[in-house]
Amino acid sequence: MPRHNETAQPGAYYSTGTAGQPQRVDDGEPVDPQPPRRRRWRRILLISLLVVTLVGGGAAIAGGLYLRSVEGGIERVDAFDGVPEEGRPQAAVEGAMNIMILGSDSRDPEKTSGSRTDTIILAHLPKDRSSAQLISIPRDTWVSVPRSADGNNGGRDAKINAAYAWGGVPLMVQTVEGFTGVRVDHVALIDFAGFKEIIDALGGISINSEKEFTSIHPPFRTFSKGMQQMDGEAALDYSRQRKQFADGDFARIRHQQQVIKAIIDKASSGGLLTNPGKLNSFLKATSNSVSVDKELSLLETANQMRGVRGSNLTFVTSPTKGTGRIGSESVVLADTNRVKSFYDAVRRDAVPDIIAGAKKP
Repeated sequence: MPRHNETAQPGAYYSTGTAGQPQRVDDGEPVDPQPPRRRRWRRILLISLLVVTLVGGGAAIAGGLYLRSVEGGIERVDAFDGVPEEGRPQAAVEGAMNIMILGSDSRDPEKTSGSRTDTIILAHLPKDRSSAQLISIPRDTWVSVPRSADGNNGGRDAKINAAYAWGGVPLMVQTVEGFTGVRVDHVALIDFAGFKEIIDALGGISINSEKEFTSIHPPFRTFSKGMQQMDGEAALDYSRQRKQFADGDFARIRHQQQVIKAIIDKASSGGLLTNPGKLNSFLKATSNSVSVDKELSLLETANQMRGVRGSNLTFVTSPTKGTGRIGSESVVLADTNRVKSFYDAVRRDAVPDIIAGAKKP
């Protein structure tokens, strides 16, 4: 069954504020057959980086102490190992930061095998750290994938998430940089399945559903139209749904964005750092699940982002022409002209142009 419906809306804008030879699965998507123990994706860098820091003010010292304890146990990955410096994009504005977030939903009922980058987000943190823009790149975007370090894969056009199966995080860095022209400063891995524990630790979140629909997964929940309270299981189920929507996987992206923002809003308004029990539950759900590159400091970045709130956190989707087919594969077609100008704005740290560029039809 194709991933996308042909009526997907092009250029959709949504603002809500590794080793072994690849195999093929039914949808033609390359996967990496690592044993389950080796493919434990880390869950919530985004939440540790943003949520724990979005309390500001008098809680800054307490937040720093907690983050310091968390950071000491974080697993580090060789995200840039083998990435040739020659030819990489160079930063145009000193102080701005771009973090590539690779996400998977390892317990998705629709996932049959392998390790895939179901979610690709380029998080842009402006030089003044007064806001953040999270750019979702659809996983089926058709791009040029460089040849893998072992020379066995890549060197051709493919879905963007093929890069991870073929060459791990370093090849994803090269592929995203080649597609966007934006230098990736840091990398994080998350697992959306881990959001269940995070949401439950926060006491649930509020989500505004665009329409009433029934989940295609057991226990086949019905989500009502409008604002509703969800626990971790319900929110995770909601974030997986796409087949009931005309815009297919773009709906799944939109739902994930809603869930992330709702978590941030709940944590920043719920006195997380002033409630030791709630904070300990939150950290227990997150601290053992974070994986980042060797140079990223959560504590330093968190201190810089104390002023960011849900109101100045913007989600956008990389410019596309919608969906289509290339050979036997259902793919997302990038709008190459708009992609160039859009990511040039990211490179220049031009926040108004980033948002305006994403909104253009």
